[in-house]
Amino acid sequence: MSTMSVETGLLLLAMSTAAGVLGCFVIMRRMVLAADALSHVALPGIGVALLLRLHPVTGALAALLLGTLLIWGIERRARLSTETVIGVVFSGALAVGSLMTSGDELIHALLGKPSELDTRELLLALAAAAGVICFLGLRRRELIISLVSRDIAMSMGIRLRRLDLQFLVAFAVTVALGLRYLGVLLMGSLVIIPAATARRLASNLRAMVTIAISVAVVSTFAGTWLGSALERETGPPIVMVAVTCFLLSLLRRPTT
Repeated sequence: MSTMSVETGLLLLAMSTAAGVLGCFVIMRRMVLAADALSHVALPGIGVALLLRLHPVTGALAALLLGTLLIWGIERRARLSTETVIGVVFSGALAVGSLMTSGDELIHALLGKPSELDTRELLLALAAAAGVICFLGLRRRELIISLVSRDIAMSMGIRLRRLDLQFLVAFAVTVALGLRYLGVLLMGSLVIIPAATARRLASNLRAMVTIAISVAVVSTFAGTWLGSALERETGPPIVMVAVTCFLLSLLRRPTT
């Protein structure tokens, strides 16, 4: 079993913190299924990056951002819900990505496999995580008002289309942060499960965010250690620890 480097620890902390904060808003916006589906959009980008001998995360992020713009544009034109459009785009992306990758490459893309982390990648990841957290913190009022009533939000001058796009971009960036550890199949779980656990235990948004971050961080570090000890991909152990936390939360009555 290898010892975790400081760089890896910082990346895990940034990834899980961003996922915990974002997950709370995903739960409140009722985009749970979308969280899992959106991560699959990264698969074609990973396939292209491997063919061009680029870093897989570079291709994944490009595909996620392109997919985000596609989802946002189709949603506006077709007047369908975000979840519906994400479902259509994710299905096509998963099919294309599966054709472009095979063997161990496909397994690692789907389930995650940590690789060597350089300083530049670490700094970019920390900046991306900080950007997601700052956006959600600064725009939390607008996001909450839009949840209560989009008509009220519009009457207050909130530009909902732009806000929706910004939220989807934050969503995509958070997913990209965790792909090397959880893969495209499981990254959505780190967004959903800690926030679902926090929703059961918290009585207000601040407490919900704190609990979600805590569960995400514990799940990530404990799951990474477990995966290393078992010499397995890191994604499944991380998710299993998060699921265990959720099951333990069921022992307590839900807050009102």
